[in-house]
Amino acid sequence: MKPKKQDIKISLSLLEIDYGELNAQLERFAPLADWFHVDVMDGNFVPNLSVGLPVVRAMKTKVPLDCHLMINHPDQYIEPFAKAGATSITIHAEASTHLKRDIQLIQKAGCKAGVAINPETPVSKIAAILPLVDMILIMSVHPGFGGQTFSPTVLDKVAWIRSRYPKLSIQIDGGINDKTAPLAVQAGATILAAGSYITQSDNPEVAFRKLTKAVAFL
Repeated sequence: MKPKKQDIKISLSLLEIDYGELNAQLERFAPLADWFHVDVMDGNFVPNLSVGLPVVRAMKTKVPLDCHLMINHPDQYIEPFAKAGATSITIHAEASTHLKRDIQLIQKAGCKAGVAINPETPVSKIAAILPLVDMILIMSVHPGFGGQTFSPTVLDKVAWIRSRYPKLSIQIDGGINDKTAPLAVQAGATILAAGSYITQSDNPEVAFRKLTKAVAFL
């Protein structure tokens, strides 16, 4: 069951923006985003470091903040990120030791709860929690770095979830552009986490229009 075109959202990844001009960059990209996708990396769960709580607190924007915690022990950071301004918090099934409890902690903190899985993780690992979450995030690349190539093999996971949960929000993250976005949407994705394709483009507005046009008539 494909989502309707009006249901598709762009969660614009901020991983590769100029953080020296943080709020100017947020203002620039706000018209191109339904959400801002904030990748939080700890150098442990993934082999890279990125923004943390002070940066999220400093973000001055009306665009909802979609905080993707690519970190170990995510339960320790749920409430702090909620207080810092997160609208939704997504944690990794591979990093959580008590996934159901952590989902409840996110929702209790007043945020939408998401669960992410890496490309090699089977859907069976999260099947039991699908009725509990607000969103599932399917990684189409290995987490930790921007600009990677989309892996179409993960689309079977999207389709499997969509066939069983027609109203669940499904986000796909990694390698999203005007060519891969239609594949994701046709499989059942409703949220496209797009990053370098837009933010590193010579003309981000044109790239955004190409991306949204690519999925507008599916």
